[in-house]
Amino acid sequence: MCEDSASRKLLSLLGDEHVQAILSVTSEQPMSANELSDACGISLPTVYRRLEELVEHDLLSEQNKIASDGNHYKTYEAAVERIGVRLHQGQFDVDIGEQPPTDAPERFNRLWDDIRGDDS
Repeated sequence: MCEDSASRKLLSLLGDEHVQAILSVTSEQPMSANELSDACGISLPTVYRRLEELVEHDLLSEQNKIASDGNHYKTYEAAVERIGVRLHQGQFDVDIGEQPPTDAPERFNRLWDDIRGDDS
């Protein structure tokens, strides 16, 4: 197999049904591990394992929060809007980024910014 190791790992991670469920719900709103466990019907230890992998691959961002009782906890939010996979000359390339613009004016503005070299 000639695939790049990092892309292979990422594809394997994205193929996991628990990862897909976590990314799906955290794309709608940030959630704690307990909330993710309840929302996705996944055991808490499994949620924590997947969260660790997703944060490690920069697919989730984590924020520290303080509860009303003073305890600390983390919330997780999807850090990706688009995932692309390309197969070229026997190797997979996984591209993670922003959602491409959907309306014509926004696509034109992005194209114009790219031509001018703006990153804003």
